[in-house]
Amino acid sequence: MTTESDLSYPAHWEADVVLRDGGTARIRPITAEDAGRLVSFYEQVSDESKYYRFFAPYPRLSDRDVHRFTHHDFVDRVGLAATIGDEFIGTVRFDRIGPDGRPASAPADEAEVAFLVQDAHQGRGVASALLEHIGAVARERGIRRFAAEVLPANTKMIKVFTDVGYQQKRSFEDGSVHLTLDLEPTAESLAVQRAREQRAEARSVQRLLAPGSVAVIGVSRSGSGVGAAALRNLRDGGFHGHLYAVNEARAAGMEGDLLDGVRAYRAVADIGAPVDLAVIAVPAERVPDAVADCGEHGVQGLVVLSAGYGESGPGGLARQRELVRQVRSYGMRLIGPNAFGVINTAADVELNASLAPAPATARGRIGLFTQSGAIGIALLSGLLRRGEGLSSFVSAGNRADVSGNDILQYWYEDGATDVALMYLETLGNPRKFSRLARRTAAVKPLVVALGGRHTPAGHVVPGTRLPEATVSELLRQAGVIRVDTVTELVDAGLLLAGQPLPAGPRVAILGNSESLGVLTYDACLNEGLRPSPPLDLTTAATPEDFRAALTAALASEDCDAVVVTAIPWVGERALADELAEALREAVAEVPGKPVAVVHVELGELVEALSAARATALPPAAAPEPAAPAPRDRTPAAPAPGGPAAPPPAAPAPDGRIPAYPAAERAVKALAEAVRYAEWRRANADAGHVPEYEDIDEHGAAARLTALLAGVGEGAALTLEEADARELLGRYGIRVLPVLPAPSADAAVRAARVLGYPVALKTTAPHLRHRADLGGVRLDLTTEAELRRSYEELTEALGKPAELLPVVQSMAPRGVDTVVRSVVDPAAGAVLSFGLAGVPSELLGDTAHRLVPVTDRDAAGLVRSLRAAPLLFGWRGSDPVDTPALEELLLRLSRLVDDHPEVTGISLEPVVVATEGLTVLSATVRVAHPPARTDLGPRTLPSY
Repeated sequence: MTTESDLSYPAHWEADVVLRDGGTARIRPITAEDAGRLVSFYEQVSDESKYYRFFAPYPRLSDRDVHRFTHHDFVDRVGLAATIGDEFIGTVRFDRIGPDGRPASAPADEAEVAFLVQDAHQGRGVASALLEHIGAVARERGIRRFAAEVLPANTKMIKVFTDVGYQQKRSFEDGSVHLTLDLEPTAESLAVQRAREQRAEARSVQRLLAPGSVAVIGVSRSGSGVGAAALRNLRDGGFHGHLYAVNEARAAGMEGDLLDGVRAYRAVADIGAPVDLAVIAVPAERVPDAVADCGEHGVQGLVVLSAGYGESGPGGLARQRELVRQVRSYGMRLIGPNAFGVINTAADVELNASLAPAPATARGRIGLFTQSGAIGIALLSGLLRRGEGLSSFVSAGNRADVSGNDILQYWYEDGATDVALMYLETLGNPRKFSRLARRTAAVKPLVVALGGRHTPAGHVVPGTRLPEATVSELLRQAGVIRVDTVTELVDAGLLLAGQPLPAGPRVAILGNSESLGVLTYDACLNEGLRPSPPLDLTTAATPEDFRAALTAALASEDCDAVVVTAIPWVGERALADELAEALREAVAEVPGKPVAVVHVELGELVEALSAARATALPPAAAPEPAAPAPRDRTPAAPAPGGPAAPPPAAPAPDGRIPAYPAAERAVKALAEAVRYAEWRRANADAGHVPEYEDIDEHGAAARLTALLAGVGEGAALTLEEADARELLGRYGIRVLPVLPAPSADAAVRAARVLGYPVALKTTAPHLRHRADLGGVRLDLTTEAELRRSYEELTEALGKPAELLPVVQSMAPRGVDTVVRSVVDPAAGAVLSFGLAGVPSELLGDTAHRLVPVTDRDAAGLVRSLRAAPLLFGWRGSDPVDTPALEELLLRLSRLVDDHPEVTGISLEPVVVATEGLTVLSATVRVAHPPARTDLGPRTLPSY
């Protein structure tokens, strides 16, 4: 039944999307006000495309057509348009039909769908994006299938339908291809959607990092200011494309004259040639005019260095939102505002569109993303000082549009990037970040320093409420190497970029200082590594002694990595170069294991070790690995009883060895590499999310809709016990029922219904789950015992109205556990598990995983507790049914992942017996979900 609210404009269907070529478009419902736009759009479509749409020559739309295509009820008839600026570039509509193919209303669950895309925009993925969004709209309106008639010659549209990944039927009838698509998302359709998202977002970043031409807007004639600095860095950095300066104060008639050696113009429109990237460095109040000038000229992307936006307060945040809307209206993408800039060191690009001062950043294998310009400067300086270069650098400032997630999409397939370093203040879209991080970490190391425990100005994503240890655990689950400081970020990046991953935790230590060796040994133990006793070469050791000792250590089957310690020789400055060369010779002779150097006051050694060998290929000539993944440097673990694993790949050919001024820093970086390598090996098979035939997803969705009908936006609802039990039951999670006992007689009647033995317990909030306060009486086998316990309970703790006593059947004996799920604003949906009582509440022994949880995740969650031996037969006790526990975790994860309305669940206690388990109590909180989540069609964050 259509209600008045159904007829209102569905603003939540509006979305910005990235197209296949990296440009953007806005998808929104078509309304009656769009009649003129529709007519103009249709006039620009070729006669062939019109023929494919209407199966006959159709040169123009009649008034009746225009009315039909622009008047919708948004229930049975829906039209969406893809727009750039104020123009349509593509449309899609569906009309609900009955079994006879005629127009119908609900409960009919099939609709006829048709597309039309402007010829100039075909091949950009417009139809595919429209299909994703119209499919989501249809499911929301109770439509389960699309039917489409396509002419056989319209191969492009047939491919759109067949490539989407939905289950479909195809037949040939009356000269046309008849397609029926089941709109229920499948693993294949989700994979297709995410692959398209990855390609599109990676391409959008590539257009920003590898432009063929750049214009800097806001270059002063005096040569001072941010714009002039950016222009100089582009010019002096050797940018290979066309470079232009824009200064609106430039006198008329001087267009094309040189400004600081670069052709200068009053406006982008005066340039007379394509501009791919514009760097904007004008005051915030003048940025909208600059953006409009760029948009009208067809600029593909912007880097906005200008400040005065979200970082400056509510007024600036409003200005920032309007900036994003304006940029996207032209199909552009934006880095910034308040950005520090971007760098791409590729030999055929050499782009330095940043404020990074000279000397120029060297070419290397590290990709770097920061939200903070100051942190970006520190990281660039630290890497340069220690001899390491970058593949690319993005400092996104307020990251109003392009975020760390976009950069991860780019780095995933960037063959020039072996290691990804990120300084983040928030995780942005947490579900998407964890998904992209896991995928990226599977092929290259991802190191993250996460700052900003509270919401920083200019960022609309709240800070996390989770403990720091929990955040680290969740990131590690996704394969992220979490570090605490920018110094550790550089330390880990240096080792990972230049050394192979270790095959295990065994570490050999050698050097010319016994004391430094002992410090390194202690640091290894503190990091959970397995060091061998240090080999002291004595202070008289020569570079040749170091070479021989390192060669022997690397050749030994008893170590997986080597730490070399070195103190200076008195008066022997020249030996630093000789020592560096000796260490490089040893590594070249026995490659395959990581080496790190700990030095004390040996600055010359650091420089010598970070310098490339003379025999190495120059960076510009070095061969690059094929996308999407660089060389795999993860050592394979030998199969038990099988042949030995092949040796790991050798490190980069330039011979660099990372050096650290403290043992703790070197060992910390090495330990992170060890843990990451272990994760790579363990996640070679990432597991899967099981399907359970008894899950009633649609029934749960309908029930949640009914429960939230009277709940306002932003409000939360804690479900009544019966409603919580029903919702969980639809996912195969049975909660042991309880009956209220407001009096002793009522308790007796309840026990008769449930059957003895029973438990009597209080449910008042201050006594809930507090057996230590005497609020629970177990194993009551007779009426007399029950009445006596009821009297003792009320005398000791209060009146029945205060205690809210209930009666429940006894569960089989076992281990009491706690299972919870919560949606954290920064981390996303999190599943937690622990043992009830002291282990979790007092000792904090609780494990966490990001939702959705795979079968491998569930098994790891159960086994990651310090108290886990209690589940597996500790001290001769019977092991409990951990497979049943893992299934419970998987079912709860599915419930939370399928229904973003579920914001919190607590199952406490869950008694796990030797066979099966029993959920004794459940609390469920629900709320209206955000308009868009990572579960829906691909879309950019909205403002």
